[in-house]
Amino acid sequence: MNAPPEKITAETDATAATWDNLSPLLIDIRARRDEFARAQKIPDEIIDGFKRVGVYRAMAARRFGGEERTPADFCRLIERISEADGSAGWVASFGDGARYLAALPDDTLRKVYANGPDVVLAGAVFPLQPARRSTDGFVVNGVWPFASGSPGADLIGVGITVEDDPTGGLVRVAVMPAEKVTIRPNWDVIGLQGTGSHDVVVNDVIVPEEWTLIRGGPPTLDGPVYRYPSVAFAAQVHAIVGIGIARSALDEVIAMAGSRASITGAPVMAERGYVQLEMARVEAMLRSARSFFYEATEELWNEALKGAVNPSTATLMRLAATNAARQSAEVCRIASGLAGSGSLHTTSNLARAMCDSFVVAQHAALNEGTLQSAGRMLLGSAAQPGFP
Repeated sequence: MNAPPEKITAETDATAATWDNLSPLLIDIRARRDEFARAQKIPDEIIDGFKRVGVYRAMAARRFGGEERTPADFCRLIERISEADGSAGWVASFGDGARYLAALPDDTLRKVYANGPDVVLAGAVFPLQPARRSTDGFVVNGVWPFASGSPGADLIGVGITVEDDPTGGLVRVAVMPAEKVTIRPNWDVIGLQGTGSHDVVVNDVIVPEEWTLIRGGPPTLDGPVYRYPSVAFAAQVHAIVGIGIARSALDEVIAMAGSRASITGAPVMAERGYVQLEMARVEAMLRSARSFFYEATEELWNEALKGAVNPSTATLMRLAATNAARQSAEVCRIASGLAGSGSLHTTSNLARAMCDSFVVAQHAALNEGTLQSAGRMLLGSAAQPGFP
């Protein structure tokens, strides 16, 4: 798709500039997506491209040179990138890290953004690793898997536990310069191969307490974007990657349907009744999931504009995110099936889309367990730990 999916209301100059500058980057991403998979990472020049279009400054505070865009605006940006390549979209989605960093103390934030707002945060929270207190902060050791985007990060955050830590059951994250972390390349998977989601290894790194934050805790900064719940936001920026991938898969089928004939002599795809029926069904499926996603996003954002958000509204956002990821994976599966043997090649965009979307839906924040958690809250039961 060559235009924003829908008109953005109250469009800012920064947003308009992003759409103008995005197309050349997307062309480059599409041309190089096989390269990303082979390298098992997104190269530095693409990360620089993300900086140029504002991925990392989008959610950063204006006082530090950021743009404080709306959650829906940021998600549309990630959706567009994901249409070009799922791995690129997944890595770009970690531009939401500015929302996490907002929980650091003010003095620390000034150091984080001393050289500008385009700061790349990556890392992995689980499994939590024990850290011990010292006179200078916390001594951090351990190995954390699934550290997506870590090869291109400026800062790495890891989840730690500390004895007698008064976090109220929330997770403490230790943030450190990327050069203090060792990346252990081991990302050998079937989908999202270019995300660089390797293990990160930390050996005896002392992290001052002021460089730790409480994931899901109150932010230091004030404003609507910081009242928007960070954990729900993290889930939804991953989910929208699936929507972008599924859109690219359907567009691929549409492009081939008018000319791809069967080797058995059957009509071209576009003239086959079952293809017509399935295309209508998956188009409706994708658009419905996408509409629910952005409807829930706007509802939660409107509450953040007014003040504190309602847990029931955050629950709907989590449900919409999980639904988007899982429906997107089903759309890609069906699209791949419609293409028949054309989707079997490892370089096929349909094969890539099917595998990438499957990995999105397997994420812990989007898997079937989150549906159960949403159901519990919708039926009036207490929320499970870490939800919504």
